[in-house]
Amino acid sequence: MGPHPAVAAIRLAVRRVLHDILIELNRTAGADDVTFATGTLTTAGASSAPGAPSAVGMSAAVDVPGSVGQAPGRYADQVPAQGTDRAPHERPAPPLVLVACSGGADSMALASALAFEAPKLGIRAGGVTVDHGLQPGSDLRADEVVLRLRELGLDPVESVAVTVGREGGPEAAARDARYAALDAAADRHGAAAILLGHTRDDQAETVLLGLARGSGIRSLSGMAAVSGADGRYRRPFLQLDRQTARKACMAQSLPVWDDPHNADPAYTRSRLRHEGLPALEKALGKGVVEALARTAQLSRDDADALDAWASQAEASVRDATGLLECAKLYALPPAVRRRILRRAAIEAGAPAGSLFARHIEEVDRLITGWRGQGAINLPGRVVAQRQGGRLVIRQG
Repeated sequence: MGPHPAVAAIRLAVRRVLHDILIELNRTAGADDVTFATGTLTTAGASSAPGAPSAVGMSAAVDVPGSVGQAPGRYADQVPAQGTDRAPHERPAPPLVLVACSGGADSMALASALAFEAPKLGIRAGGVTVDHGLQPGSDLRADEVVLRLRELGLDPVESVAVTVGREGGPEAAARDARYAALDAAADRHGAAAILLGHTRDDQAETVLLGLARGSGIRSLSGMAAVSGADGRYRRPFLQLDRQTARKACMAQSLPVWDDPHNADPAYTRSRLRHEGLPALEKALGKGVVEALARTAQLSRDDADALDAWASQAEASVRDATGLLECAKLYALPPAVRRRILRRAAIEAGAPAGSLFARHIEEVDRLITGWRGQGAINLPGRVVAQRQGGRLVIRQG
């Protein structure tokens, strides 16, 4: 008899992400393909052969070219890629993947799936919990999470205490402190990736928050499955709902901690979760969460295409000195032009997190509605002004 359906779902999601990480690591090391016991998934641009197995049927054994007598779940001795210093038959260090775990149902389900799947693939699995210090006894709670992760077999495991500032509001400040701590932990341990437990429900909430702020499609695209420097952060559960993760914990008798902040109406996301989304589902029917998550993916595809267009067009609208030419900017579609303006403002020193659509709209009016208006002040002491048909964006 197989595992509970919820457990099987979370394990499959994690297995797919771990396969992706191994493929990318092997590609970086110069390997041509990653071979599973039931088929080969080529990473050099070729597609899988017809009838190739899905991730459900894949064996945990991962082979690389030149392997000799490899046991399932272990890196084999291999001839190094040309240009590397590793001697023939020297074993590469197994990669480390960390899970960010708060002790809640989503991240505990993720930790259990990582602990189950990683050893099969020769991957080391570790965990990090971040103590934000925002509640009495948070240090004790973090110690409990560390203990639970170790009981799952994760190693290394650590708790990191952070100081949460006030910039951008409590939720944004806590998020910034958390990601800074996770980045530091990944660097400290040399981790190949960090898994995050964001679910489809979290994605839907993120889309609605972006919509409420009047943001563009980049904000509506929600959270990416892969993000961070060099694709450090991975979100395996974006196609799974929150209940699946909770059911998986119940099926495995995993203790979970429900953060009281998640039910505190003082926080915008909490109000949206417990009041906004239920009201939308009551008015529009079931399926709102799935539709919002689908909107996020469609928006991300559009945003990626427009970003690529803006990147290609930027060089054509600059003069020999590198200044932006207003007439050439005017000829571009608004979505492309505003991306170029936003990128120029960030390069001049404007913090990306403080640069909102209204700022870019004001700068855009220097192009499309020029009536001799003065300079536009942007976050980060950046100033944008029109001078002799050129747009100058610099530190004030």
